[in-house]
This record gives sequence, C-alpha cells and structure tokens, in this order.
Amino acid sequence: MARIDMARRAEMGPRRRAKSRSELVQAARALLSARSADAITVEEVTSKAGVAKGTFYIHFENLDDLRAAVIEELTTEFDGLLQVHRAAVADPVERIASGCMAFVAQALRDPVWGALSARGIWACPPVARAVSSRLSEDLHHAIEQGRLAAISAELGFDIVVGVVLQAMRSASERKLASQDVPLIVSAVLRALGLAADEADRIARRASKPAIPEPDSRHSRHRKEQPEQHERR
Repeated sequence: MARIDMARRAEMGPRRRAKSRSELVQAARALLSARSADAITVEEVTSKAGVAKGTFYIHFENLDDLRAAVIEELTTEFDGLLQVHRAAVADPVERIASGCMAFVAQALRDPVWGALSARGIWACPPVARAVSSRLSEDLHHAIEQGRLAAISAELGFDIVVGVVLQAMRSASERKLASQDVPLIVSAVLRALGLAADEADRIARRASKPAIPEPDSRHSRHRKEQPEQHERR
C-alpha cells in the first residue's frame, strides 16, 4: 500500500483553496470588464472559473463579497503602478506623464484589466482615491511651480482623467497601438499648458520603461500598407 504523505496533503489544501479563490476573482474581473455587477450571477462566475458552485461559497458569502475582493485587488494594482513611477521621478509634470503612460501601457498589455479599470475607477471609492489623491497632488505642485497653464487643479484633473480613461478603453478594444501612447501623453501635457516641444520630450522620456512591445497585428498591418500601395 502506498504511504500517504500527510504533510504534503496538509500543504496542498491551502494551495488548492488559494488557487480556486484566485480563479473566481479572475473570472469576476473578466465578467465585470464587460458588464455591471448587477448583471452577473454566481453561476456565470463559477462556470467561467471552471469550479463547482459550492466552491464559490467556500470563499465568498455572496457576489458583493467577491466584488469587494476585485476592488481590493484593483486598488492594490493601481497603487503599485503609481508608486513605482512616482518614486523615481521628482518633477511633478514628469510624474503626471509617467502615470498616464503606465495606465495606458498596462491596458495595452492586459485588455481585460484596461476595460475593467476604465469601467470601474469612479464606481469604486477606494480605487478612485488611489488615483485622485496622487494626481491632484502632482497637479497642485506643477501649478505652484508655474509649469502649467493658469488653470485650476480640478480642471487639470478632468483633462488628464478624461483622456487617459478613453485611451484605456481604446487600448482594451485593441484600437490603440503602442506607438500611439506617447502621442496621447504629449497631448495631455499640451492640454495642461506645456509647450509642444517640452510635452513631446517628456512623453518620449516617460515612454521608455513603460510601453510594451508593439502588437504584432498592428505592426503587420502598418508594414503591409506601403507594400499594398506599391503593388497598386
């Protein structure tokens, strides 16, 4: 008779639970990226996660509990994205550019994340606070330094968020290529009052660590166009 490794069995239990919980959260994220929370059922979540319905109730009391887990995970991700790019940059304008670049580039890498973030940022107070407190701080500092136009931080906030959210939606729908992202960030900076040359320079600098490799589909499409033109 084969010997049962009780220590290994005890180890596997928490791992399996952690795995099934993660699968449920990821399934909820994918569903919430396309629909509102009210339009989602436990059955849909468990089916997408590939787990039994009973597994859902091992981890969560109800869908609100699951949604709270998604919000907590999203808030942590937003905070991490912002902190990484802010920590290495002293200039508030460059911090704004780096933050814009980080969010749009991440939406390009992970379209589900981009759609979920664009849909849910302002519907989730913890997520909204993670974004708004840091962006508002950078806008105030940049205005105090005379770097931006004579606008209020509130108007600057609306400009930045409006453009970035739309860019994230476009990225999640694969309507955006990586080479478009510096142009978007430069446009944001110019709308805030920077001269075009400076805006372009800052956007290019912010793009170096942030932008993913060009999407092969976009690259092929752009390379094929001149060839098609030549054949005509």
